[in-house]
Amino acid sequence: MGKVKHRRLDQLADLCRQVGDAMQRASVALLDADRAMAEKVISGDAALARARAACEEQLLVTTDLRVVLTAVHAVDTLERMGELALHIARAARRRHPAHVLPDELRAPFADMGQLAITLANTAEQVIRTGDPQLLDFLDDSDDIMDDLHRAVFTAVTRENWPHGVATAVDATVLSQNYERFADHAVSLARRTSAIARGELAA
Repeated sequence: MGKVKHRRLDQLADLCRQVGDAMQRASVALLDADRAMAEKVISGDAALARARAACEEQLLVTTDLRVVLTAVHAVDTLERMGELALHIARAARRRHPAHVLPDELRAPFADMGQLAITLANTAEQVIRTGDPQLLDFLDDSDDIMDDLHRAVFTAVTRENWPHGVATAVDATVLSQNYERFADHAVSLARRTSAIARGELAA
């Protein structure tokens, strides 16, 4: 039964990789004010939706209700992760040719973007292997993302913030998008790891 589940989870892992790719492109669009990259994320959302539907249909081919429920939740989580990447890409397109972020926030957002990609890639590996040791790495990475999110919030709410309310709101919302992406990646990995090992999800 474990090997069958592994084959079914391969499609879920592929979807996780696609979501990670979308976040990578969205982060480039945000940091570089790259409209073409933003458009790739936005135009690719329809293909991602089709992949989600096909993945869910494939994963439903099982008689184990607990596996079905876990699979449906996993696809739903990946959909939310994809939507967060889409929001970031749309913000970059909306402000183009200007940058959404001031220079002083480029470093923390670059770190958040790279960390989000790492989290998606690690979640993909958990889906494929069920490696429980990777879960600790995901938790630690999520903590780092939380710290980065708090640092952005602290920066935009200080008394001498010089970039205006609109930029502060944009930065806060975008930072929340990355923070939620990280939370979803950890949740996804935890829910699928047992199935990937050939066990039933708790």
